[in-house]
Amino acid sequence: MINALGSPQKLLLLGGTSDIALAVAERFAQAGPLDVVLAARPSERRDDAVSRLEKAGCTVRAVDFDGRDPRSHAHTVEVAAEGGDVDVAVVAFGVLGDPERAWTDVDEALELAETNYVGAVSSGVALGHLVRRQGHGVVVALSSVAGERPRRSNFVYGSTKAGMDVFYTGLGEALREHGGRVLVVRPGFVRSKMTEGLEAAPLSVTPAEVAEAVVDAVASGDEQIWVPGQMRFVMSALRHLPRPVFRRLPI
Repeated sequence: MINALGSPQKLLLLGGTSDIALAVAERFAQAGPLDVVLAARPSERRDDAVSRLEKAGCTVRAVDFDGRDPRSHAHTVEVAAEGGDVDVAVVAFGVLGDPERAWTDVDEALELAETNYVGAVSSGVALGHLVRRQGHGVVVALSSVAGERPRRSNFVYGSTKAGMDVFYTGLGEALREHGGRVLVVRPGFVRSKMTEGLEAAPLSVTPAEVAEAVVDAVASGDEQIWVPGQMRFVMSALRHLPRPVFRRLPI
């Protein structure tokens, strides 16, 4: 169970090699002992992630997980729940893709759609079942401000995050009566491995800053957050700009 300070005893990371997911685990571990189920594809990167969390004081169990294999996700969640309830689950897997190929190449578009949306939905259904059975639990869904208004520069990626965001927002409403909660996290540009080589946008943040905001939000019972917080007001303004004005912006 999550203690009075908002810290979990058991944490599930779906997409456990994500820089943000690892930062969230490290931040939670600062409060005391933490069991982590790290779900990711077998790789040297997964091994490195396990070692990193063990050095942070976590007890880590690695399980196989592939975001593009939706029919396996329910089994992965069941395996993660062995040996005790999952207090917090972080849905952190996703791909950014090549924005130009994504709208001109079917395979590229499908990879984004199947990973960021289909995989996120199948994982969310499995996590919803787990939360209902446990009678408690927080699901943290890493969305993006890219889903709040489509931009020419990355509209395929943005469309997948928009769908994912809507699903997890609704899942939160559905789980309230069962003792569960969903926290939808909408970061702006995050300086991580995923965005390496890209020019950082204004109000960019680090994985550690996102993790700090997530941990605080889990403790306070929030259901939606923007990181940094100012991004909420930026996106509110952008959503209401007339399209002819919006398309002239350098974003």
